[in-house]
Amino acid sequence: MRNKFRVVIITGVPGVGKTTVISKLAEIAVGKGIKLKVVNFGTAMLNYAIKEGIVEDRDELRKLPLRKQLELQSLAARSIINDADDLGENDYLIIDTHALVKTVAGYWPGLPRHVIDELKPDMIAIIEADPEVIVKRQERDTARYRKDMGGASGVAKLMEYARAASFASATYYASTVAIIENEEGKAEEAAQKLLGLMLNL
Repeated sequence: MRNKFRVVIITGVPGVGKTTVISKLAEIAVGKGIKLKVVNFGTAMLNYAIKEGIVEDRDELRKLPLRKQLELQSLAARSIINDADDLGENDYLIIDTHALVKTVAGYWPGLPRHVIDELKPDMIAIIEADPEVIVKRQERDTARYRKDMGGASGVAKLMEYARAASFASATYYASTVAIIENEEGKAEEAAQKLLGLMLNL
């Protein structure tokens, strides 16, 4: 039912500050002597897609045919677990990903059954923030294309759907679900709260 190490999947809509919270989490963990490994699920998928020569950047992934995305998703999940074999029973594998992805063919689950069967998460943590704040963060991030999110109302809907998707994925392996508020300028506080919950797994 579980891997030998703890698996924590951290999700959140684009622009919520998920990666910043994870960076703070890693810093705090190092200071406390806690070993964790952070991997990005999208990067794992992207690496396989680049090897096949079908995309050049991450934003092109969600424009691929869904059956190809499904294949890449399976490859990524398997490789992430295989590459974590150096972690021990008191260590943590942190997976940065999305519970739901807005694609050209509709909303697509980022954590469907075949992925959960590989990852066997102990926890799914949802990073959330005020939709207006998220839109401002998206506007500041010029490295990614996020103009198709539909403004604050679109972000709010995506957050609602992503929360529901996270709970649905959690049922497969009785994973706990943590909802962490990432207020502006308080990423370290969010990381501290997340770590406190992780230590109780």
